[in-house]
Amino acid sequence: MEEKKSPKNEVYSEAERRPPQAAGNSRPEGAEFPSGEARLRGQAERSVQSEEASNWEELKKKLEECQKQKAEYLAGWQRARADLLNYKKEEMEKIGELIKYANEELILKILPILDNIYLAEKELPEDLKKHKWAEGILQIKNQVSEFLKQEGVEEIKTLGEKFDPNFHEVIKEIETKEKEAGIILEEIEKGYLINGRVLRPAKVKVTKYY
Repeated sequence: MEEKKSPKNEVYSEAERRPPQAAGNSRPEGAEFPSGEARLRGQAERSVQSEEASNWEELKKKLEECQKQKAEYLAGWQRARADLLNYKKEEMEKIGELIKYANEELILKILPILDNIYLAEKELPEDLKKHKWAEGILQIKNQVSEFLKQEGVEEIKTLGEKFDPNFHEVIKEIETKEKEAGIILEEIEKGYLINGRVLRPAKVKVTKYY
């Protein structure tokens, strides 16, 4: 009579028939797959990287904005500085012109005094030129002449020069055959230039050819 196998023996036989599992693949029942943990870790890393990239872009934009503002402020400061320098230059030129105008007015008031001194010297007899009072007057003339020179005033050349309406004023014409027409023979009143411009024309007598 054939012997029947017990259920226990049958279970063991089935277990024995199962293929053996690799040691590395053994895991407790209910444990999560390692691939799920790695996926979560990757997502977290990507989230951090994305946040860092976003922060970097924001920082980059702020830096560019700061640089733009710096350039605008610098350009504005440079314009303001240039405007201030131009303003100061214009004001200094105006002040200079006022000083020149004031000097010219003052000099024009001094010139008649100098004319009288020159006239007195011209009419002074030779025997009186050595007197102390005459020497005092001539000293004043020299001092005034030096002051005018320092202010940029110079005499207009006359005697022997060709008449120039820009610098001379004819008081009288003298007929002569000895010299060509328009040569200055005598100076009646001295003329002056100030910084290259005519302050007062010289009054002269010139030749007239006939």
